[in-house]
Amino acid sequence: MVAEISPEELQDRLDDDDAPQLIDIRPPSAFARGHLPGSQNVPMAELTGRVGDIEFGDEVVVACQIGQSSKQAVKLLTSYEGTGDADLRSLEGGLEAWEGEVETGRSN
Repeated sequence: MVAEISPEELQDRLDDDDAPQLIDIRPPSAFARGHLPGSQNVPMAELTGRVGDIEFGDEVVVACQIGQSSKQAVKLLTSYEGTGDADLRSLEGGLEAWEGEVETGRSN
């Protein structure tokens, strides 16, 4: 079973000093239209090839459009040694359930 975080809990956590690291696995075009503030775009199709390049924090939330692909991504990421002891969770309901602010534009 994949751990999830509710949009409400994540919203509360984003205001904390120890906010979780955010990874958005949607394609770049969807990411550019709107994403969680401060999130990093690592499209699902590129995830396995880029997992070694990601510096995982203590807590990582993976987001997608409806919260299903992010569950698969969390399962995939937990199988890699490079994720360390990161607490990996999926955003419950994905961006469709998110009612907070979003940023627009492409990732760096």
